[in-house]
Amino acid sequence: MKTHRLGRSDLLVSEIGFGTMSLPKDEKEAIYLIHEALDRGVNFFDTADLYDQGRIETVLGKALKGRRDQAIIATKGGNHWEPGKEGWFWDPSKAYIKKAFKDSLKRLGVDYVDLYQLHGGTIDDPIDETIEAFEELKAEGVIRYYGISSIRPNVIREYVKRSSIVSVMMQYSILDRRPEEAMLDFLHEHNISVIARGPVARGILSDDGLQKIPESGYLDYSADELRSLIGDLKAIRPEQPLSQTAIRYALAHPAVAVAIPGASRREQLDNNIKAADVPPLTDAELQKIRALTKANRYEQHR
Repeated sequence: MKTHRLGRSDLLVSEIGFGTMSLPKDEKEAIYLIHEALDRGVNFFDTADLYDQGRIETVLGKALKGRRDQAIIATKGGNHWEPGKEGWFWDPSKAYIKKAFKDSLKRLGVDYVDLYQLHGGTIDDPIDETIEAFEELKAEGVIRYYGISSIRPNVIREYVKRSSIVSVMMQYSILDRRPEEAMLDFLHEHNISVIARGPVARGILSDDGLQKIPESGYLDYSADELRSLIGDLKAIRPEQPLSQTAIRYALAHPAVAVAIPGASRREQLDNNIKAADVPPLTDAELQKIRALTKANRYEQHR
């Protein structure tokens, strides 16, 4: 498994990571998938306190017990929720970020987290206060590095200017090319890595993607456009699963250090990991994909 340095950090992350949001409900099955990923060279595991109200962090912690040194753990906070209560609200205050992180640490059952990320963010947030929270956690030695999870260019630019983030997680795929408009080159120039979430676009970019197309479409694609597009995309590399082509697309830009597809069953995990063994997309293949798809634009939060 190839690794990439995450921004200016000393973290070397596997280019195929593991997004844990879609882990199966069955704990034994979930732990099996995590162990299988570790055994096959995956070292980057992304989670969040909001995922199933902390349950996913707890499961990940159990899976990594005794194998902590093999894993780079990334989690996220900023969505204020309380166990046993429905609903949540956005709270990037210093007090809540620090409390939420300590709660995550307990659920994970570890002494530190490699990467802590703000799980969202708006331009109206108390950004300096939020950054103080991250810097204090770093000074305490309980986080090694921090980043943000955001697709909002105006928010990303503020954190690049005012903080020492090493990464930005953003949705990026063949069907969601918004980061290409301005952010990928910008972050690469500042030596900040992108963590690409959603590279298979909720399963639409997979061999059974036709069954996963919502009737309402996806972003600025109609359902009919997607049905036609999937066949054209499969034809680019007919010898391999479309999900692997999609993952290689997300990894093609040098700003992207790791792609984090999710997996709820062994077959999905197997396809994801095998994307590490297929050749990178050629320039001609990238051009063909871009000609077939839309150069989506940010319409808000510019």
